[in-house]
Amino acid sequence: MTPEIGIESLTLVFYLIVIIAAAEIFTNAIETLGSKLKFSEGVTGSIFAAVGTALPETMVPLVAIFAGNSAKVSEEVGVGAILGAPFMLSTLAMCLMGAAAWRWRGRRGENHVAPERSGFRRDLEFFLFAFTLAFLVAFTPRHWRTFRIFVAILLALTYFYYVLETIRASSALVKDGHGAEGGKTLYLSYIFKDHMFFVAAQAVFALALIVVGAKGFVHGVETLARVIGIPVMALSLLIVPIATELPEKVNSIIWIRGGKDTMAAGNLTGAMVFQGSLLPAIGIFLTPWTINLTVMASSILTLAASAWLYYLVRTNTKLSSGCFMLNGAMYLAFLIIVIYITF
Repeated sequence: MTPEIGIESLTLVFYLIVIIAAAEIFTNAIETLGSKLKFSEGVTGSIFAAVGTALPETMVPLVAIFAGNSAKVSEEVGVGAILGAPFMLSTLAMCLMGAAAWRWRGRRGENHVAPERSGFRRDLEFFLFAFTLAFLVAFTPRHWRTFRIFVAILLALTYFYYVLETIRASSALVKDGHGAEGGKTLYLSYIFKDHMFFVAAQAVFALALIVVGAKGFVHGVETLARVIGIPVMALSLLIVPIATELPEKVNSIIWIRGGKDTMAAGNLTGAMVFQGSLLPAIGIFLTPWTINLTVMASSILTLAASAWLYYLVRTNTKLSSGCFMLNGAMYLAFLIIVIYITF
């Protein structure tokens, strides 16, 4: 290993630590926020935490779409990054959540994940509807502009309806014992008074760290690719998505360890709904919205992984850690496809 490769590798590790630390600070703030506002764990995990931690991977396609200098850049990043984002959550992230439940089965007293099932099912239903629609519209002719704009509006409305339904179910869930409870004391309250302003300040600070960490990690991957001599696209497809989805993964693992399964699962499925509806709406409106073989493979595997989880919750099957870990096989399948296509 050359000194340059060693330095770039240490840079990646540094930004990885930044992301993990920021995720811990963010989860602490979000738990406190949900508790103070008396929202359910579903609202706290599926909306607040999900949208917040989705910022790193959300910024990548949006910056490319709005700042791209060519239609080719907009098309590749706008479609590939947007449709590819939920793939990591539905496969690798779900697998890691299941693995965390297995790892801490002794501490938790169980070897399964037990989110509030109606909310988990609702998230998957909204995601499957929106993502399938966004995926299929990519096969329509480009000159069907009016139809595509209609679909984009429908996807945006779907997400806002999802938010309303999630909030509407909140009060009943709180009464049933699914209210969000602050775990640890707010970190800033050790310095300042326990006030809502400082809850918001800590959350904003953590989000800024998450964005900085994710951007630094992505830049480090690109630099390392040039140093090693591996195509940037190949390394990016395999590593960058893991980095940008790290906040959701780390937050969910933290919550699983603490026995807060509804927030852990909602953090992932809520981000999937956001990335499978609102972001595709923007992509369809602003880009040619066509797909290549790699994006098609990831989209099909995303739908398969999500449909598998939906089948389990629809049939009232016990959600063992192994059920979630099985989704990791679909990530490995995609890994093989990417390596085959690239090399």
